[in-house]
Amino acid sequence: MEQKTHQATNNKEQHETGEATAMNKGRLGYTTGACAAAAAHAALRRLMGNEEPLKSVEIPFPNGERHSFPVAFVGTGDNGVEAAVRKDAGDDPDITNGSLVSALVEWREGNDVVFAAGDGVGTVTRKGLSVPPGEPAINPVPRKMIRDALRELTARNVRVTLSIPGGREMARKTYNPRLGIVNGLSILGTTGRVRPFSCQAMRCALVCELDVARAAGVTAPVLVPGHIGERSAQTHLILTAEQLIEVGNEWGFLLELLPRYSFRQSLLWGHPGKLAKLAAGQWDTHSSRSSSAIEGLRRLNGTFHGIDPCEYSTTEGFFAALDQTERTRTAEELSASIARAAEEKTGGEVKISVVLVNMEGNVLGAHGDLSRWQKRSPIR
Repeated sequence: MEQKTHQATNNKEQHETGEATAMNKGRLGYTTGACAAAAAHAALRRLMGNEEPLKSVEIPFPNGERHSFPVAFVGTGDNGVEAAVRKDAGDDPDITNGSLVSALVEWREGNDVVFAAGDGVGTVTRKGLSVPPGEPAINPVPRKMIRDALRELTARNVRVTLSIPGGREMARKTYNPRLGIVNGLSILGTTGRVRPFSCQAMRCALVCELDVARAAGVTAPVLVPGHIGERSAQTHLILTAEQLIEVGNEWGFLLELLPRYSFRQSLLWGHPGKLAKLAAGQWDTHSSRSSSAIEGLRRLNGTFHGIDPCEYSTTEGFFAALDQTERTRTAEELSASIARAAEEKTGGEVKISVVLVNMEGNVLGAHGDLSRWQKRSPIR
């Protein structure tokens, strides 16, 4: 689980049909894990008797660098000390940017550092993630960063309770509910830094989803580009939460991963504004890194009863211009073309079926054997 469970989960809300604005490079920021480590360091300093006002603290990073963080507040309670750092995600559209990340540090008996989930930090409930069920959703690298930041000050054992005010509400806009992380956000990061619009962040979250699916016994995942496909698939199919995987724009990355998880069948379900790009060999479907989905239609070399797809700026408009018979025929041909390209991307190891839907989630056409997936209503 990389920062994508915040960042790319927040990107879920972008327009799904491939007409979002281009993403540009920008200023780096800091992960929630780095902020949590800095907050814990500040709290421990006060707990150890340092009464001087803390304006900032400096902590070590996994790559050996050291970074300084402004301290938002430090407060002493009955059992410990709480401190907070306000997250700066740089130019990344991270949902937690500007949020307070706080750490309550208390002395304890026993061994090592113990972690707990406070307000706004989630708890893991499913197998397959890097943290076992029942544990607070604090990933391994943030845990190590926090330990390292504390061990610079003391070898005594402490309990660290992390909180993100408002995190429970923010988590609803992330992948956490899908991953089985309840009641809040995850404390994430693999380097301590947030890189704007990180594709790597998205890919790490997809690996988490595949891990969870495999652990839950899923054998034939349903892959969707975004909300349109997700809602439509849930309307037409009977699916478990682990079976439905939102791919976003990372189709090449995910399709190449499928054989490693022993998945031998998969269903691609979504709007042709995204999926038609696969037929044209475009595996990163973001609008700034791919051409129009109309190219996928042009490769069919169909007559479309005299309607030229290039006259339309979107696939939605093109399909709406066709009569019902031609619409179904074209969608079926396009689905077959997408399936062939996707199967080739898996090295021929995964059998792919495809269902295309319009913006309302209504089925335009399909290709392949759909009997593997239990249906609520007829697909064709």
